[in-house]
Amino acid sequence: MLLRLLGLLLVVWIVVTVVGWVVEGLFWLAVVGALFVLVTGALGVRERIRR
Repeated sequence: MLLRLLGLLLVVWIVVTVVGWVVEGLFWLAVVGALFVLVTGALGVRERIRR
């Protein structure tokens, strides 16, 4: 259940990152999205290792 939620969050953060890169003036959105992708991925890896 938690891994499914983390997967959904990864997809959302990737979309936010792409929108930030595409739309001029929203570079900060791309940076924040990339940061959230990394953090969510790390949480997913940690959860998978724990199981």
